[in-house]
Amino acid sequence: MKDFDSLYFVGAGGIGMAALERYFLAMGKRIAGYDRTPSDLTAALEREGVHIDYDEDPALIPDWCREPERTLVVYTPAVPDTHQGLTWFRNNGFEVVKRAALLGEVTRRSRGLCFAGTHGKTTTSSMAAHILHSSGIGCNAFLGGVLRNYDSNFLLSATSPYSVIEADEFDRSFHHLRPYIAVVTSTDPDHLDIYGTAENYLESFAHFTSLIQPGGALIVHTGLALQPRVGEQVKTYTYSRDGGDFHASDIRKGDGEITFDLVTPWETIADVKLGVPVDINIENAIAAMAACRLVDVPHDAMREAIATFMGPKRRFEFWLKEPGPNGRVMIDDYAHHPGELRASITSVRDLYPERRLTVIFQPHLYTRTRDFADGFASALSLADEVILLPIYPAREQPIPGVASEMILENITSAKKCIYTKENLIKSIHLSNFDVLLTAGAGDIANLLPQICDEFKKQER
Repeated sequence: MKDFDSLYFVGAGGIGMAALERYFLAMGKRIAGYDRTPSDLTAALEREGVHIDYDEDPALIPDWCREPERTLVVYTPAVPDTHQGLTWFRNNGFEVVKRAALLGEVTRRSRGLCFAGTHGKTTTSSMAAHILHSSGIGCNAFLGGVLRNYDSNFLLSATSPYSVIEADEFDRSFHHLRPYIAVVTSTDPDHLDIYGTAENYLESFAHFTSLIQPGGALIVHTGLALQPRVGEQVKTYTYSRDGGDFHASDIRKGDGEITFDLVTPWETIADVKLGVPVDINIENAIAAMAACRLVDVPHDAMREAIATFMGPKRRFEFWLKEPGPNGRVMIDDYAHHPGELRASITSVRDLYPERRLTVIFQPHLYTRTRDFADGFASALSLADEVILLPIYPAREQPIPGVASEMILENITSAKKCIYTKENLIKSIHLSNFDVLLTAGAGDIANLLPQICDEFKKQER
C-alpha cells in the first residue's frame, strides 16, 4: 500500500466500500471512485474528500488516478465486468483487486476479529467494535451497517492492534481474510447462484475456518452442520443462548428491558443489559462478548458497552414508537433471508404479543426468491397481514416465472397482497396498521420516511 498514492473504488457508494475509503483517507491517500447513483452515503463521502462520479465514462477519471504505478483500483463483485471504467483500468495496466482482497491485507497487518454467518454478522461485529472502542482498547472496524452510536460504518484507531471485520460469504469474499478470531453465527444456505448447492455453501465456511492465524480462536454457534478445519494451534469455542462454552443464564425480561448473565469458560459476567432489547440480541451479544473476552476486554467495559449499544441502522430500528399500550409502532429490519425474516417477526411478536402485526416485505434477488420462496412464505405467515413489493433485482437480470407472486401464493395470513412501490405509498393512509414491520435489503430503505409519514396519517 505504501507504493500507491491514490485508490479508485468502482462501486464507491457501497457500505463496505465506504469503510475502506474512509480508512485510506485517514492514511493520507487520495480517494476517488464511481457509483451508479447518488445517495446519502456518497454525499457524506464527498464531503469527507472522496471524488465520486456517477457516469461510467473513463474520461471522467481524475488525472491523479490515471497512472498505473500510483493508483490501486478496487471493485466490488456487484459491478459487472462490462463496466467501462473498470475495463479501461484493466486495459491500461492497473492493479485491480476485489474489495475483499484489500480487507484481507488489513487482517494480515492486524489482529482481525472476523464475524461470518448467513445472518447475525452485522450486529455481532458492530457490537464487538463498540465494545472495543468504548473500552479504550480501540479498533479499526469495517462494518456492513451504519452504527447509530457513531453515524458511521467505520471506526478508526491509530494505536489498536485489532480490526473488526464483517466477513461476507458472497462470492467467497471471506476467503481473502486471515482472522485472529473468527466467529460463525449461522450457516443456513444462501447465495446459491454463486455456490450451486447447500453443501458447497457449507464447505466455504469450513475453508474460512482454516484461515485462522496460529494462536487464534474460532467461536462457532452450537448445532451447526459446519465441520471446522482449524489448525492445531487454534482453539475452538461454542456459544448459543442456552448452551455452549459461552451462554446466557438467568434471562430477565420486563418493562421493555432484557438482562442476563453471561457464562464463560472462566467466570460469569452478571447483569448484562441489552441496549437494543430484542430477543435475538441475546445471542448476538454473547458472540460479540465472547470474542472480546478472548482479547481481554475488562468485564465492566463489556457490560457498559452492551448497555449503550444502539445498533446498526436498518437492524431492528424503531421508526415510530408512540407511548401507551396501544401506541402505533413501526420497526425496520434488513432481513432478506427466510431465517432472518422469521427471527425478526418472532422478535416483534415477543415484544408485542397481543398486537396486530403487518409486515411489508421486499424480496431481494430473483435467485434468492426462486430458491427460498417457500421459506419466505412460511416466515411471513407468522404475521397477521403481509404486503409484498416486487423483487429488488440488485445485480441480477429477471428470471422467467420468478416474481413475488411465488411467495404470496403460499402465505397463510388472512390478509395478503402485492403493491408497487407507488401504490404502497398511496394506500398506506387508508390502512389501519397497529404494529408495522418493514423488511428487505433493497431500495425499500428509500421509502421508509414516506411510509412512516403516511402511517402517522392513518385514522385510529
